[in-house]
Amino acid sequence: MRDSENPVDTYRGILQILKSFQVLIVLVALTGLAILVTNGLINGDWGRLSGGWNNLTVFLSESLPPDWSVTEPRSYPVCEEDIGFFCSIAFIGMMETIKIAFAATVFGFIGAILLSSLAARNLSPTWLSILVRILLSAMRSLPSLIWAILFVIVIGFGPLSGILAMTFYTIGYLGKLQYEAIEGMESAPLEASRATGLSHPEIFTNVVIPQTSNHLLSQMMFMFEYNVRHGTVIGIVGAGGIGYFINNYLNFLMYDKVFALLIIIFVVVVIIDLLSMAVRSFVNEQGDVRRPSWLTVLLPAKHAAEIHHGSAVKDESE
Repeated sequence: MRDSENPVDTYRGILQILKSFQVLIVLVALTGLAILVTNGLINGDWGRLSGGWNNLTVFLSESLPPDWSVTEPRSYPVCEEDIGFFCSIAFIGMMETIKIAFAATVFGFIGAILLSSLAARNLSPTWLSILVRILLSAMRSLPSLIWAILFVIVIGFGPLSGILAMTFYTIGYLGKLQYEAIEGMESAPLEASRATGLSHPEIFTNVVIPQTSNHLLSQMMFMFEYNVRHGTVIGIVGAGGIGYFINNYLNFLMYDKVFALLIIIFVVVVIIDLLSMAVRSFVNEQGDVRRPSWLTVLLPAKHAAEIHHGSAVKDESE
């Protein structure tokens, strides 16, 4: 006769099974909760999805093929460039968006890095860090679009409203990321710098920034990409950029031109992302190993290894 199983062992076995599937269980529970919340918000009217699909079909039928006349020179003012594309709506709007995003990212990064040094608890007193964190929370509590509306009301339409709007949001957003990165650094360098009698600005410039430079650079590049993408939105409320032209075309139901501008925005964002990867690679190097590039992928394995590892591979082969 087989002995009856121990209830404790059975219970432990069930717990072990549940533990192995805990991530899946949590995801299923969250998904079910999200469905219930959504059902309450729409009052159970899931039929809107079928209507939305019909509207999407109509939009695509009126958007394709894209109208690439947005890349042709404008009729007024007269184009004085040798290449007509430089006088097109697509180029003018996209360049204005990039300029707004660049200026806002630089100003926002400088403001954020100054405030983040005061918000980090391992650099500043608790009362000061709390006050600065409240300020940063207030600045990022409003998205760039709302800031743009406020600045358009205060100083009027134009790129300056867009720069100020995204600068305020960038300070709040980057400030949080930066003080979290500062608080995550090792405490030994900070204690050693304090022991030598360095002041707060000296510790921040000589210890904190070199230790967190990789994070700071990655955050700045991410924020620039974000501002370029969001710069297309603030133009809708009159804060400059390519969003101004998108809004005009939407008002006249010219979806084919809107779709062409959206494709251009997508291409520009991808290019910026690739450039940010290249910039971050300069601070991501480890030891004497060079990171792979697209060109070395095409080379034979032996030659690629010599490029990435330098003389180490040659010494081993000799």
